[in-house]
Amino acid sequence: MNGPLKRAALACLLMFGLLMVNVNYLQAVRADGLREDSRNTRTFFDRYKIQRGRITAGDKVLAESVDTGTNKFRFERRYPEGKVYAPITGFFAPESERDMEKAENNLLDGSSSDLLLRRGLDLFTGAQTKGANVDLTINPKAQEAAYKALGDSGKKGALVAIEPKTGAILAMVSIPSYDPNLLAKPNKAEVNAAYNKLDKDEDKPLVNRAIERSYPPGSTFKVVTLSAYLESDDTVGPETQVDAPTRLRLPGTTTDLPNFGGAACGSGRVTLSFALEQSCNTPFAQIGMDVGYDAMLEQAKKYGIGGDPLEIPLPVAGSSIGKRLDQAALAQTSIGQRDNQMTPLQMAMVAAGIANNGVVMKPYLVNKIADSEGGEVQSADPEELSTAISEDSARKLKEMMVNVVAKGTAGDAQIPGVTVAGKTGTAETATGQAPHAWFISFAPAEDPKIALALIVESGSAGNDATGGHTAAPIAKSVMEAVLGK
Repeated sequence: MNGPLKRAALACLLMFGLLMVNVNYLQAVRADGLREDSRNTRTFFDRYKIQRGRITAGDKVLAESVDTGTNKFRFERRYPEGKVYAPITGFFAPESERDMEKAENNLLDGSSSDLLLRRGLDLFTGAQTKGANVDLTINPKAQEAAYKALGDSGKKGALVAIEPKTGAILAMVSIPSYDPNLLAKPNKAEVNAAYNKLDKDEDKPLVNRAIERSYPPGSTFKVVTLSAYLESDDTVGPETQVDAPTRLRLPGTTTDLPNFGGAACGSGRVTLSFALEQSCNTPFAQIGMDVGYDAMLEQAKKYGIGGDPLEIPLPVAGSSIGKRLDQAALAQTSIGQRDNQMTPLQMAMVAAGIANNGVVMKPYLVNKIADSEGGEVQSADPEELSTAISEDSARKLKEMMVNVVAKGTAGDAQIPGVTVAGKTGTAETATGQAPHAWFISFAPAEDPKIALALIVESGSAGNDATGGHTAAPIAKSVMEAVLGK
C-alpha cells in the first residue's frame, strides 16, 4: 500500500474512532441531560405515541388514553372520574407522572418485561403495541360515598377502608382533591401553570392525606394501648376493674392529665369496657405507664407502626409512637398524643387487624393487571403482614369496641341490623387550635367485610368537632355503601 492510501486509511480509522467515542459519550454521559433539554421535543412527543392502558375500579374507568386523531399528540390521557379518584390515579403529565400512573408506569406504557410476549405477538401481527390495564381493589360505591360525605361538607381530611381478610383497599379518599385532567394536557406551559397553582394552594390538594401525612391519632390509639395490656395478661378482659381518676398527676411533673372536657370517668374505678366506651384518658394513660415503653413499642410494631416502609404500591409515610422519653411522655403517648403520629392507612390497618382476629394483612391497591387483549399478567395474592394480637385478645377488643358504638361515644355510627365496632378519637393539635376528629371502625363485627379509619382535620368541621359526632356519621355512610344498606 502506498503512502497516500495509508494516510487516507488512518484518517478514516481515526474519524471512525472519534465518532464511536462521541456516540458512547452522548449515550452514556450526556443522555439524561439531553433528555431533559427543553430543545429536545422527541421524548415529549413519544410520550403520546403509545396508547397507555386503562386504570379501572369495578365498572368505573378512572384513567384512559383517548385517540386525538393528530400526528403530534396521538393519545391524550383522560380521567372521567376526576377529583374523586385523583389521589389514587395521580396524573400523566408532559414531563412526569404521579401516584398509580407512576407506580405502574412500565406496565401502563407497555414497556415492562412482563409484557414481552405481548409485544412479540404485536410485532408479528403488525398490531400497534398498547399498555396493560390496571384494575384496582377500590369499591366505587365506598369511594364515592366517602368523597361525598367529606367533600360536600367542606371538611378536610382522609378516609381509608380495607377488607380485613385480604388487605384489599376498598376506598382511599383525600379532601381537598384536584382535577387530574388539568395536568394531563400535552401542553407544558398550561400544565406547569396549573401545577404551580395547586402546589401553592395552602390547602395542599396535591397531598394524599390518607398515606402521605401523619397526625396525632388521639383516643383511637387507645385500642393499641389496650392491645398491649390484654397481651401482657390473659386474665384481663372487658370486666377488669381499673382506676379512673378525674385527673392523673403525670410523674416527675406538676401537671395533671384530665379526661376529655375535665369530666369524671364513672365513680373513679370502672371496667375496661366502660373506660373505652367513654374514652376516659386517665385509665389508659396509667395502663400505658404500667406496661412500659418497650411493650408499647413492640405492640405498635406488630400492627405495622414503625416497621418497614409500606408500598401499596404507592409509597406510604411512616407512623411512629415517638422516642423513649419519660413516664409522663409515655402517659400522653398511650392516649394518642405527644409525639404519636399515624397515617389514616395505618389506623385502618389497626382496625382491620382487630377485625381479622388479630392478623394484620398487608394492604394493597392493585387487584389485577391484564394486557391489551385481556390476558392476565398479574393478580393480587393477599399476604399476612403480622399477627398483632392473639385471637382471644381480638375477641375481647371486638366486644369492647362494639360497646363503644352500642352505648358509648360512637352512637352516631350505628347501622340498623348491623353490629358495628368502633373507637372515636379527638386529637389535640396546638393551644388555641381546634382538634382533629378521628374514627376507626369495622362491620359487621361477627364477620367483618370492611374496616376503616377516618380523620377530619383541625378546624374544618368547627372548633367543637369530635370523633363521635363529626367523623362517625361519615364512616357510617361508607360502611352502608359496602354492606348494601
